[in-house]
Formats: sequence, C-alpha cells, structure tokens
Amino acid sequence: MSNFSLLITKWFRQNKRELPWRNISDPYLIWLSEIILQQTKVDQGLSYYTKFSKKYPTVEHLANAEEIEVLREWQGLGYYSRARNMHYSAKLIVAEYNGIFPSSFEIILGLKGVGTYTAAAISSIAFHQKKGVVDGNVYRVLSRVFDIAIPIDSGNGKRHFQQLADTLISESNPGEHNQALMEVGATICAPKNPNCNSCPLNGMCASLQNKTIELRPVKEQKTKVKNRYFHFLLYATENEVIIEKRNQKGIWFNMYQFPLIEALTSESRISSSLSKSKIKESEEIIHRLSHQKIHATFHHFDTFPSVIESNWLVINKDQITNYPLPRLIDRYLEHNMI
Repeated sequence: MSNFSLLITKWFRQNKRELPWRNISDPYLIWLSEIILQQTKVDQGLSYYTKFSKKYPTVEHLANAEEIEVLREWQGLGYYSRARNMHYSAKLIVAEYNGIFPSSFEIILGLKGVGTYTAAAISSIAFHQKKGVVDGNVYRVLSRVFDIAIPIDSGNGKRHFQQLADTLISESNPGEHNQALMEVGATICAPKNPNCNSCPLNGMCASLQNKTIELRPVKEQKTKVKNRYFHFLLYATENEVIIEKRNQKGIWFNMYQFPLIEALTSESRISSSLSKSKIKESEEIIHRLSHQKIHATFHHFDTFPSVIESNWLVINKDQITNYPLPRLIDRYLEHNMI
C-alpha cells in the first residue's frame, strides 16, 4: 500500500488535465468547482466554472447576488438545488465567518449541499488536511485495485471505502493525492473498457489479476425511476407569453416554466375545452433526471385564456431569457418559436 500514493501522484504530474481550479489554493474557488462538478462531467462544467468565477470572484460577490440571477447563470447545468445551496452557503459564510471560507473539515461539511466527499476535497486541497475523498471514480478505482466485493451503496461499504481511502492518503501531500486518485478514475479506470495498460496501478490491481474488472464496483440497490407526465400550456400572443414560478419543493424549485398540468398517466389528456383553442401540440419529449423520467408535451395557444391565474406572469417574449428556465424548456425554445 505504501507505493499507492507514489504511483498515482507521479502519474498525475505527468498526465493530469490542465484545469483552471488546479494549482490554486483559494478554498472558495475550489468549493465552487466541486459544487459545479457534482453530477456533472468536466467538459460541461468547465464553462460554468469560468463564468461563475469571473462573475462571482469572491464569496462576497456570490452572497450579494439575487437567487434568481444565480439560477439564471446556472441554467442548463441541471440539479438546481446545487445553485440554491451554494448561494445560501455563501450568505452564511459572509454572515458568520466575515467572508472567510472556513478551514475546519467539520464546518465545511456543515455547509448546505456539501457532503463528506466535497468537504474532504476542499479541506485536503486548500488546507492540506489528511481527508480521503471517496466519490464514484474513487469507489471504482479502489474496488478494482483491491478487488473488493462489498457493495459501495451499503452502509458497511461506505465505511469500508472511506477507511481505506483515509489509510492510503499521502501524509505530506493529501490534496495532490486526492486529485490524482480522482483523475485516474475519471480518465483511466472508466466504468466500461478501462485503459488498464496505461494505469499506474496495474501492477498492484487485484481485479486485473483476477479478471474481475467488469464486476467491480458492486452495487446492491437499483435506482427506481419515477415517470411523470407534464403538459405545458404555452400561451403566446404576438408580443407576450405567460410563465409561472415553480413554488413547490422538488425539481426546478423557484425556477420558471410555462403553466403546467401534470397528468397521472401517459393516457391522460388535457381537457377538451383547452384543446379547442389550441393551435398545435408538440410530440412527447423525454427528459431524464437522476430519479425521474419526464414525458413532456407542449401545447401552443395564440390567445390568452379569459382568466389569468394569480401565479401567472405575462411578460414580453424577448424577456423570457431573463428568467431561469429548466433545461427541458430552454432546449425546447432553442428549436421552436413562441
């Protein structure tokens, strides 16, 4: 095990991707990058990191922004609770820590939207604390290198892998060790068809020797996906369109959408009275989230209804980009006129 850290850090120095959040020690920017990269691939998150770090270069800049502005900048990245939690935590850091990002692992872990992995990454990279990171990439590398069959989504598995990561971490350079381990998982030890020939750990990889690479990591639970059926009512005149704010907790909270009718099944249809005034209807669009599958249909109307609901907003069409929209709607508007 003593060679583990030496092997990955040597490889990392020679092969790491040049990314703007590397080779920096600013905990705010490291935190920003880690939040953006939660559930997001590096290629997609890179432009958002660049945008956010320029618009909000310090935690005070982020804290002083309006939530609607932050959500608008986040638009298209998905998992919008990350943006709301990040904004909330920025305000907390300014209010309780005078705008100085906390150095304590426990305090960082207490920030909204920060889990053990993110807290370990920030504290090790920014503050050189010996905290091992364990994310999806790390689970994969460790389960293969040590040929571990314990399910990674079990309580026992989470404890086992965290203890192993803490045991392996470098005493002298924990931040670089963690980044190297994540980089091996992201670029070499892929879920399918890993590049074992180029892996710095191939000489000690038990799964490679035992031919169990494709069996690791082990999971015991399968995510149950919920189907939801959305009918968006797109009321638009020559110059105006109706939108509404999502006030219910759940997906897209505090974002804007067209008035929505949610059906219980795929066979459900909107009322015949609405259908009479409709000018066109989109094909069903499938939008996948981590635990939900959205079946969306857009119903176009060229006149407003006689009754405008109290939570509806009538805005000029050219103002719609001023409002944070779910990626599903944003993508639909890229290809359809209103």
